[in-house]
Amino acid sequence: MATNKILPATAQLPVKAELNVLTMSDDQIMNTIYATHVHGDEKFDVDSLFIVTENILQRATHLVENVVLGTKEHQENLDEKAPKASFSPPSCTLKALSCEMACKAPGEEIAHKTTMSILNKLAHYSWDAKAVLTLAAFALDYGDFWLLAELHSSDQLAKSVGILKRVPVVVKRPGLQKYGKAIIELNNLIKATLEVIESIFELEKLSIYDTKDVPALSGALDRIPVDVYWAIITIVACTTKLCCITGDEGKTQELSPFAQKINVILNVLRRTIKLAHEQIDVIEAYRKLKKIFQTPTEVKEVFKALIFPKDVEPSLIDGSTNKLVNIEVLKKKNVLFFISSLDITIEEISVLKPVYDGISTKDQHKIVWIPIVEQWTDDLKKKFEVLRSKMPWYTVQYFSPVVGIKFIKEEWTFKNKPLVVVVSPKGKVEHPNALHIIKVWGAKAFPFTKEAEQTLATKEDVMEDIMVGVNPKSPVVIKDDKYIFFYGGKDKEWIQQFTRKATVLANDPALKEAGISIELVLVGKNEKGQDDVGILGRFWDKMESFFFSKTEKKTDQPDTVTKEIQKLLSYKNESGWVVLSKGSKVIFTGHGTTILKVVDEAEKWKGYVREIGYEIIFKQYHDKVIEVNRPCSRVDIPVGVGKIPEHMHCPHCPRVMESYISFKCCHVDGALNALH
Repeated sequence: MATNKILPATAQLPVKAELNVLTMSDDQIMNTIYATHVHGDEKFDVDSLFIVTENILQRATHLVENVVLGTKEHQENLDEKAPKASFSPPSCTLKALSCEMACKAPGEEIAHKTTMSILNKLAHYSWDAKAVLTLAAFALDYGDFWLLAELHSSDQLAKSVGILKRVPVVVKRPGLQKYGKAIIELNNLIKATLEVIESIFELEKLSIYDTKDVPALSGALDRIPVDVYWAIITIVACTTKLCCITGDEGKTQELSPFAQKINVILNVLRRTIKLAHEQIDVIEAYRKLKKIFQTPTEVKEVFKALIFPKDVEPSLIDGSTNKLVNIEVLKKKNVLFFISSLDITIEEISVLKPVYDGISTKDQHKIVWIPIVEQWTDDLKKKFEVLRSKMPWYTVQYFSPVVGIKFIKEEWTFKNKPLVVVVSPKGKVEHPNALHIIKVWGAKAFPFTKEAEQTLATKEDVMEDIMVGVNPKSPVVIKDDKYIFFYGGKDKEWIQQFTRKATVLANDPALKEAGISIELVLVGKNEKGQDDVGILGRFWDKMESFFFSKTEKKTDQPDTVTKEIQKLLSYKNESGWVVLSKGSKVIFTGHGTTILKVVDEAEKWKGYVREIGYEIIFKQYHDKVIEVNRPCSRVDIPVGVGKIPEHMHCPHCPRVMESYISFKCCHVDGALNALH
């Protein structure tokens, strides 16, 4: 045991300091106690000392309640731990601390001075060890007093020693009537202080975790020295209170200010430790899930590890019956995990309805909605119930953050946009986000795997699938032998010009003679000819989903259709845009300005239609036009769509496109608007 080193008195506040000890800020306390601490290597079995101290105080405080309050609970019911067999208590240090605290005059200034002296004596110990040693020194006297109180009527030695310690004066009826309230106040504060030190102990054990992973620990670990100060000064005040009770000198130590402080600290520590354990559960779940997905594991077990902590019985709500069901319903099934925040629209939910209808007949695939909510409130629970009522599939109803949230965010790149992760019966991820192919092809994307996506993404005749559901009340009928201009834009004047000139082109006698049939489809108008942002939104959503599916293919260069769709997406916010298709096959896409010029100058190229072909000559003339006026190409990719490509080639030239970060708000709460 190292020699105790008393640090200079400058580390202490003067007894007559103007500063009130009970109103000192954390920074003031830290500055005051910092000089008392030496980063030494004083080692002893602090765990065993705490176990013994806790055992003493648990029994002593329990005995006090039996004696003073008349409770009849047996001490055999108390759960005790055992210290290590090799434990050797630091007896001299404990006696020195006991003497330091004994028979001090009441008052906060004296308590502070005594606390500073104790901190000086324990300079080379860790902060948690300082608190445990001080508490153990107090436990020696407190436990001794109440042990004598228990034995004084049956043991002559205990009776004689008890007389010297004034035990009969305190525990017999007149004494209990006089001191009973003070004893219970003292007893309760001792229990609270014990729990504070136990919590500090637990925080020290949790400090093995990186605060980046467990952010709840960052501020709490920094606060430990201040919390230790308050624990020690409270123990000093409790010792003074005990001396006042047993001394019967008419003095008293007020404990309520210390009790208020200790209870505030205790509540903060409880919340911090609870939150830290929740964050640690997330880390452990992340590690477990990483391991699970490396080896074949029943999908039911994957689901359990993904959502629920160990102490929660997992269950699901069957949306078709509104009843709780066991997760056994997922056993040996392919499961589509529909993962989203509560900010989803009814329209986003409806995308899965055809899939649900299709898989329900075969019973080999199940859909499970996993709502991701960081902090549940009553309003969010109500919102959840409204959304859940729209879903006939299974739903997770667990009003705490899902334990696998770190895995879902980092491995499945969830960023508040809906995902559909497809997992096989053996726990293999068959698709990290099948929502894109479901949006474009619906039930045709069955079984929603990467292989299915690769097959679908090679198709060039995509416009029919894109347009399905875009305008349900006025669906587009696509015929293979017809050329179709799909068009739209932000500029109404451009739309009117293109409509007028493209109609003239469609009715051109020379083109009709050549067997060219042209149809116009203005995207964004409803059956009444009115602007409809819903129709336009669905069109772009499906186009983007198709593009994301195409870019998932591991190829060095995108195919022709991918380039054309990429071009189209770069025109999304321009004055005008056009897709030219033959039937459902995409021929090419263009900016409104250049396409309008090609249509306007049809007299210059239409004579070559019979010789070269309509689509070829149209495209060749367009290429000439854009040589003069080639706008910048820009593609916006929402952050939450999944894994973003590391780089992207320009669809107009061989260069790699520059990447930027932009922020956007359309002032629309989709889910709220859809629900009310």
